[in-house]
Amino acid sequence: MALIVQKYGGSSVADAERIKSVARRIAQAKDEGDQVVVVVSAMGGTTDELVKLAYQVSEHPSDRELDVLLSTGEIVSSTLLAMTLRDMGYKAISLSGAQAGIRTDAAHSRARILKVEAKRVVKELEKGRIVIVAGFQGITDEMDVTTLGRGGSDTTAVALAASLGAGVCQIYTDVDGVHTADPRLVPEARKLAEIGYEEMLELASYGAKVIHPRAVELGELFNIPILVASSFTDSSGTLIHGGVSMEVRNRVRSIAHDLDVAKITVVGVPDRPSIAAAIFQPLATAGISIDTIVQNASVEHITDLTFTVTRSQLAKAMRLVEPIAKSIGARECVSDAKLGKVSIIGTGMQNTPGYAARMFGALSEQGINIQLIATSEIRITCIIDEAKVKDAVRALHRVFETEVVE
Repeated sequence: MALIVQKYGGSSVADAERIKSVARRIAQAKDEGDQVVVVVSAMGGTTDELVKLAYQVSEHPSDRELDVLLSTGEIVSSTLLAMTLRDMGYKAISLSGAQAGIRTDAAHSRARILKVEAKRVVKELEKGRIVIVAGFQGITDEMDVTTLGRGGSDTTAVALAASLGAGVCQIYTDVDGVHTADPRLVPEARKLAEIGYEEMLELASYGAKVIHPRAVELGELFNIPILVASSFTDSSGTLIHGGVSMEVRNRVRSIAHDLDVAKITVVGVPDRPSIAAAIFQPLATAGISIDTIVQNASVEHITDLTFTVTRSQLAKAMRLVEPIAKSIGARECVSDAKLGKVSIIGTGMQNTPGYAARMFGALSEQGINIQLIATSEIRITCIIDEAKVKDAVRALHRVFETEVVE
């Protein structure tokens, strides 16, 4: 008897019929003799509606109360799924994140899982029950409800899989796996049969929406294989794991893109020690994540400092940076929210020259101007005009398509 953890996204449980379909898939796993723990997201669109409602009644809703409100979305879908399974003749029980033992820090709306005390889950499994856990949420030592941020149900599922010693964590969503590019932009994009943790983490961090980066990090840390597959078809999906073959490591694996990019430039910054810390420390304290950072070469001890944030954090970041820029004697602070980024990702770039040149050449042929460049050992990212992202993805996929293999 194996223990598996399954996770179903919001589109998979968007209405009663889809909940019944998910229940049949879960029942099949149970009928095969497996112990089954299921993590569910809120029904599609629910979280956005709850956020909208919160701001209709309060201009500045408290982070604590907002977390309590948003956690109810997953409670609804987990209870409905448990009811469906029971009606089908299966023993099932729904648990909130707190009941399932998901312990977090107190960073509301972006909490991190500290530990999983899964005694209740184990107890219910021993009774022969299917356990349905509300994803995206946990509880602090002070018994306050927290949420893990968008995509947090993926993290809940992998954390439970690690805690319970599951053989695999199955992430079911509205796509049939990880592709060589977004198939909505590149119809000829191919599904990958497998991908390593390292490459998947870069993909998830730089635009691929199939799984949350924190879930991949946990999978790699605890060596939990993660299957990403469709809840609507019987596709074999994509297996994310650590045992990818040597041959696969000699390829560009995928093209990622992201439209949630905004740029801030602090112009005319005095080039002296502590200036960068003066700018970035308040942003870190405010919970604003910085992605790409570029500082121009100093001319007469004056430079420009540019960095990117998500669009949703741009206004907050500007409110913090503008007074800092004034206090350090910078000339001005400007922003641009109409940007996107494209990345080529693959372990083959680690020791092989020429990938950057091919990437830049492909973008140049499309008349696409590169505003910023960021790299890692297995990734090259270019920040470009958002209107050019679609053309960039298609051009890069054409150039590197012979690199990509199953």
